[in-house]
Amino acid sequence: MPGTILLIDDEEKLRGLLKRIITLEGFTTLEASNLRAGAKLLEKEPIDIVLCDVKLPDGSGVEFVKEVKAKHPVVEIILLTAYGNIPDGIQAMKNGAFDYITKGDDNDKIIPLLMRALEKVQLQKRIEQLEQQVGKKYSFDNVLGHSPAIKEAIALARKVAPADATVLLLGETGTGKEVFAQAIHAGSKRAGKPFLALNCGAFSKELLESELFGYRAGAFTSAVKDKKGLIEEANNGTLFLDEIGEMHIDLQSKLLRVLETSEFIKVGDTKPTRVNVRIIAATNRHLHEEVKEGRFREDLYYRLNVFTISLPALRDRKKDIPALAIYFMQVFARKSNQRITGMSAEFLEQMERHAWKGNIRELKNIMERAVIMSDGPELQVSDLPLELQQAPDAGAGATLSAFSLASMEKLHIQRVLNHTHGNKTEAAKLLDIGLTTLYRKIEEYKLL
Repeated sequence: MPGTILLIDDEEKLRGLLKRIITLEGFTTLEASNLRAGAKLLEKEPIDIVLCDVKLPDGSGVEFVKEVKAKHPVVEIILLTAYGNIPDGIQAMKNGAFDYITKGDDNDKIIPLLMRALEKVQLQKRIEQLEQQVGKKYSFDNVLGHSPAIKEAIALARKVAPADATVLLLGETGTGKEVFAQAIHAGSKRAGKPFLALNCGAFSKELLESELFGYRAGAFTSAVKDKKGLIEEANNGTLFLDEIGEMHIDLQSKLLRVLETSEFIKVGDTKPTRVNVRIIAATNRHLHEEVKEGRFREDLYYRLNVFTISLPALRDRKKDIPALAIYFMQVFARKSNQRITGMSAEFLEQMERHAWKGNIRELKNIMERAVIMSDGPELQVSDLPLELQQAPDAGAGATLSAFSLASMEKLHIQRVLNHTHGNKTEAAKLLDIGLTTLYRKIEEYKLL
């Protein structure tokens, strides 16, 4: 745990005494006799805590605190004074000092104080690391794909991210609209502020109004205390409204007011609440058609449609399927502690043939299932759901239903054959059927 301490004091004997006390506890100790030398060391060395005298030949330690915190916000400063001075102590704390102690009288307090300061430093460093990891997780670099359609969408999103404009994401369900919304937020000036998401199709009109705008105590029977809505919770950050086309038309006017005036009125309130929030909306509907049908406000449509990005369906970017499949394979293999190194060519071929009506969300779910089903280091066609496996021969009709007895039989036989590594005699014994019957089933279901 011990870190690096910088001692700044013009009294050489005192520095020596403090150095011995601190070094015995395992801290690395650096020394400076004035503020200028201390500032240079702070620029060059990874210092955690500064232990600094208040009165030095080239300036005041109290003012030095402000300078250090401005350049090195994670570093903690403890000030030492020969004489207790309450105004100096108050100003030091205002400037950001960790503590203010008297020389000599408080030597026994120094080590516990340093330990507490170091705990705060290490916690702050950990928070910074986590923030960097989150920023990287949600950055555009983590949007997988090299097809022209997805590259164009990423380029547009990168351009609008810092602009703070309202964004409308269009695309089928499962195309990654929330991933794009998070990346836009992470690439904006609001990155360190809240990102909240709400599916407008998941609530009734009344519940959606409460979730979005909040309410005052007594607004209705069960409103026993004030509740902040997501618009207020996302203040200074970003609110992602998924499936905006599902929002009741009566609520659309309230959202329009937020976009136009940056204020709204809570349920049961009489005074407006002001907010500074960026709205990113998404829908799989054709909003201009909804406007024509009278289900969506035209003025809200144009207010949302400041910057539109269309996300391609997975069937329109099939070249990206291998990269996406490998990514999800690695994620789920790691989660389940399985050693899976790849996919067979037939597996990928079947993946690329599929229509992917559920887009990336469907691919993710199928890869999770395939990893669970896998018995070996390589994913096989038999690990896929039956609708993705090779269909029976044309005379047998359409692909087997996932709920039919025949489909269950096919899956079970394939798993047993995988278990026996293709040994049909052993497989027939385990299945408790004749070898001839097994060969007939293999031919019927086109297994192996």
